[in-house]
Amino acid sequence: MPTQTLPEVDAVVVGAGFAGLRTIHLLRQLGLSMQVFEAGDDVGGTWYWNRYPGARTDTESWAYCFSFDRELWQRWDFRERYTAQPDVLAYLRAVADKHDMRRHIRFSTRVDGAYFDEATNRWTVTTGDGLQITSRWLITGLGWLGIAYKPPFPGADSFEGESYVTSQWPKEPVDFAGRRVAVIGTGATGIQVIQSVGQVAEHLTVFQRTPNYALPGRNHALGPEQQQALRRDFENVWEKTFNHVFAFPMEPANRLGAQVDDAELERVLEAGWEAGGFHYIFETFDDMLVDQRVNDAASEFVRRKIRAIVRDPATAELLCPKTHPIGGKRPPLGNFYYETYNQPNVTLVSVRDDPIQKITPTGLRTGTAEYEFDVIIYATGFDAITGPLASMNVHGVGDRTIAEQWAQDPKALLGIASPGFPNLFAILGPQAPFASHPPVIETQVELIGKLLAHAIEQGAERVEATEEAARAWSEQCDTILNATLLPQGMGDRPWFLGANVPGKKPSTLCYLGGLGSYRAAVDKEADGGFPGFTLSRSPVPA
Repeated sequence: MPTQTLPEVDAVVVGAGFAGLRTIHLLRQLGLSMQVFEAGDDVGGTWYWNRYPGARTDTESWAYCFSFDRELWQRWDFRERYTAQPDVLAYLRAVADKHDMRRHIRFSTRVDGAYFDEATNRWTVTTGDGLQITSRWLITGLGWLGIAYKPPFPGADSFEGESYVTSQWPKEPVDFAGRRVAVIGTGATGIQVIQSVGQVAEHLTVFQRTPNYALPGRNHALGPEQQQALRRDFENVWEKTFNHVFAFPMEPANRLGAQVDDAELERVLEAGWEAGGFHYIFETFDDMLVDQRVNDAASEFVRRKIRAIVRDPATAELLCPKTHPIGGKRPPLGNFYYETYNQPNVTLVSVRDDPIQKITPTGLRTGTAEYEFDVIIYATGFDAITGPLASMNVHGVGDRTIAEQWAQDPKALLGIASPGFPNLFAILGPQAPFASHPPVIETQVELIGKLLAHAIEQGAERVEATEEAARAWSEQCDTILNATLLPQGMGDRPWFLGANVPGKKPSTLCYLGGLGSYRAAVDKEADGGFPGFTLSRSPVPA
């Protein structure tokens, strides 16, 4: 039962990361009242919680921010090519402070339920500490990676050492010096942890199920001359970013691997590897993810690099991905990741064919060996995309929960609105663009703003995605996915297809057509008067 009912507002916003802060700015522009709830004790969202060693972006820092505040962008100190977690958090704090956003936010307050009233067309939102509030609109900014997936290893609670989940890292530094450390998982997070912890631990043992194509990040400090050049390039940076398939500040390759010979393939791939980051995929060949020959060449190129870098041949082969195409799992960036395995204090253990059976009081046991540790770090991924909102206990029309609906049919028109859940807009919902998040967030918040303005102008009290439009968008997402080579990676359980969590139905959870094409679809929907949504002027009869 609620212990306190707050005054009704026009909109409740859940989350105070990139999405929540951008939404505050939007709602102010529309003149709407709001209440924002944030589970953490500060702004930051994903970048508040994921403070594990080595955490940083894999998008260039000058595009992992907001475009709406040009003044802050042009005076911000982008210290590195890829921003470290403390600097991302500092940037979001600066945005919140500059725009006086904190006054709208209740921190340390976790939303535990939302219920749509069909008689009044309003949402009632409840929190874990007994608050209740009613609003016309409910906007969630929970991100894709808000719910950690920790495999239910038997005996996990029996471990007598220290254990950590990367997305729930303590604020206080953890000292690994002189300690035996296990890292379970080699996705993007695991790779960042391994690079950092391997430098200080007495011994680090990495447990890997599926090797990844880790691309060299080539991170570096940005000098004053580079920063000055960036500040002069504001329009160009954002034009490239908003039109790029993955929302990176890059130009398309304008080159097809299908049209060049093997020698030219090799030359261009080498240049992309040296450029670092996702330039290897997006500035080499535009057909890398759809042409088998080009993808095979790019995949084998990375495997040759691994074999050249890692001195021990057996370890090198374990690190070589051979069961999915490059792109079939989201490639992480490494900064001397493969070189880490040349250190005498780092050991790689494959659990693909010899999985972890049990966590013991002193470490863990596979089917063939037992290991002792002082610390175990779980970098085992997330119940991604649908997990965060599905876990929030959201009840729509007919009291159906969004968890029930998405378990069978996780579709959302333009990645923000699901049929049966009127007046609910989920930023980065299922079938949103698979791209760097801040530019996607800005695009989706602008879409929500146009839709709300249209509803207010029409006097509408209820806005709901139609089943037909949501189905058509979902089918378009399927069509694009199936035109690529990415489904070949399904056996390696890619999280962006919902395949990494046992019992979760694999499905097309992302729009893979690129941010530029997505923005064109958004403009078409808005310019056409939002034909994919039903707007109602009066409440539905009880």
